[in-house]
This record gives sequence, C-alpha cells and structure tokens, in this order.
Amino acid sequence: MRRARSAFTLVEILIVVIILGILAAVVAQGFGESTIEAATRTTVYELEKLRRAVDVYKLQNGHQLPNVLAGNGTWGEIVNVEGAYLTSAPLNSYVGGPNSRVISIGAAPDGAFHADYGWIYDDATGRVWAASFDANDMPYPK
Repeated sequence: MRRARSAFTLVEILIVVIILGILAAVVAQGFGESTIEAATRTTVYELEKLRRAVDVYKLQNGHQLPNVLAGNGTWGEIVNVEGAYLTSAPLNSYVGGPNSRVISIGAAPDGAFHADYGWIYDDATGRVWAASFDANDMPYPK
C-alpha cells in the first residue's frame, strides 16, 4: 500500500508567496498615502492653532504683533511656559525633518514643496503660512 503524503508542492508554495507579495504591495501603498494624509492634516491643524494664537496675541496687546524672528521655533511671546497662547513651537509634519520648526520671514506662501523651513511669517501683517503649502492651505506634492 502506498501512503498519501500530506506535504505542499513547490508550485503551491510559490502561489502562496506570490499572493502574499501582492497583498503586501497593496498594503504598503495604502500605508504611504495614509502617512502623507496624516502629516497634511496635522500641519493644517498646527497652522490653525498658530493663526489663532497670533490673533489672540494681537487682540490682547492693542493690535501689536508678536516679536517673531526667523529661526528655529522663535515665535516670540506667543510660545511661553504659561501656555497663554502656545506651550511649544508648532511642528510642520508635512515638511518633516530638522527644519520642521524653522520660521522664515516672508510676505507670501511657497510656490513648491521644499524642506528648508516649516513656517512662513509675515512680520508686517501677522499672517502665517505652512511651508510647502499654497495660499489655500493645500500641500504641494512631495
């Protein structure tokens, strides 16, 4: 009598490996898109908080603008330990990296994606934009 073997053939194993590879590729692509979407939403949220903090500062200080300097998280009086406006410098998650807290002084939003700084502050008007976003707070493609 012959005994039936209960092992997988090489073809069956290859088919399973190919199916798992396809599933992994689909999941990895979805994960990448989710990461970019999360970074975009987080940056817009931080931008809204920052704009509110500047507006509240102006209202409480006779329409005087905060003393914001170009540099790494130098938001002047609106970032303080008491947390009256913000307790820490905001982070531009969409730009990411070491420059995500850096402020550039300028009068308009960016025209393309870059990672040179995270925020743009107009020291004449108090307007704030997120770096690598357009005037409508939409991100430029990476």
